[in-house]
Amino acid sequence: MNMLRRGYITAPLLGVLWVFVIATTVAIAMSFATGSAFRPSLLGSLIWGVVIGLSCLRGAVWRPVVAGVVTVVASLIGFGPLVTGEGVSMFSALLGAVAAAGFAAYGLWLMLDEVQPGDNNRHLFEAAVIRFMTGFGYIFFTAIVIIPFYVMVLTSLKNQSELIQNPLDFSIDLSKGMELFRSYDELFTQFNFGTYLFNSFVISVLTVFITLLFAVPGAYAVARLRFRGRAAFSRSILMIYMVPMIVLALPIYIAFSMTGLRNSLGGIIMIYPVTTIPVALYMLQGYFRGLPAEIEEAGLMDGLSRLAVIWKITLPLSLPAMASVSLYVFMIAWNEFLLAFMLLDDPSKFTLTRGIASLNSSEIPRQHLMAGSVIATVPIMALFLGLERFMTKGLTAGSVKG
Repeated sequence: MNMLRRGYITAPLLGVLWVFVIATTVAIAMSFATGSAFRPSLLGSLIWGVVIGLSCLRGAVWRPVVAGVVTVVASLIGFGPLVTGEGVSMFSALLGAVAAAGFAAYGLWLMLDEVQPGDNNRHLFEAAVIRFMTGFGYIFFTAIVIIPFYVMVLTSLKNQSELIQNPLDFSIDLSKGMELFRSYDELFTQFNFGTYLFNSFVISVLTVFITLLFAVPGAYAVARLRFRGRAAFSRSILMIYMVPMIVLALPIYIAFSMTGLRNSLGGIIMIYPVTTIPVALYMLQGYFRGLPAEIEEAGLMDGLSRLAVIWKITLPLSLPAMASVSLYVFMIAWNEFLLAFMLLDDPSKFTLTRGIASLNSSEIPRQHLMAGSVIATVPIMALFLGLERFMTKGLTAGSVKG
């Protein structure tokens, strides 16, 4: 371990790892963006990782700049960390080489700026490693989120002939203009996707309303009131949610078929809250327990009834938790597939997930399935981003003074 703390060992090790990570990331990004062949070079990453890493040790800032420029030149002649295949344009090759060398040099300069060439204390060594792990984490988790979404969006903008000619070409021809969105237009004009969206929205909103209607008083009772079996009920809430829905699928199907609720939106609206109320109860009771009891006691002493205290004091203070639970329940209802697939047969009553499943057919072009997936994903993303600030806002801050 003491050997690893020496800068001339730490810098090359982190340099090789970081250059290879950056080269792989740039290769994937350039391949998707241009449709051409880019790949990372293990040997090139080894050589230039050592060079750039040593140049980024504490010293003049011009050294990593020079190392980055030399790495760009090496990539263009085929000896760098990023290798291009045949048919790649000079502009694309230059852009990829500059991106790989630039991000590698800048990242290593941030990691190793305080590291000495000789012995370093434990703090400097661990700080450099933590910076590397942080950068790798950002790149890795961003990639596993963005790449599938990027492939989904780009596939939805293709036509059938382009997908057959080269299924792995994820570049986009902007000269086609509005023709790029032909799949989306056909979904709404030929596949009734407007109805699917409306059905899913109505079902999800009603599921949120019904869930909160039962979960709020139930969670408050568990958190504040004293009654026999309260502890057992509190512990059993999450256990109910852990029962796999597939276990209940057949009994639900039989019961709904016998009562005439199958193939109806009313039946879906009845069954969805059953799957969301337990988790909403579990989330809200923890939040209610964290609210200062003194505020409610003050309200009771002022003559408010218990219901008035809940309505005028507890619920306003619980808006962040209510928003979080509402979003979570909405996402569950919006993305639910098993019950919708099992209980709905009439296309006019399909939810969005059930409608997307109907596109998974050899008779329907693949770009329509991807376009449907984009339509199902974007509203949830927009809703989450819109409510994120509200969900994290601490409305109880300063409500009780010492």
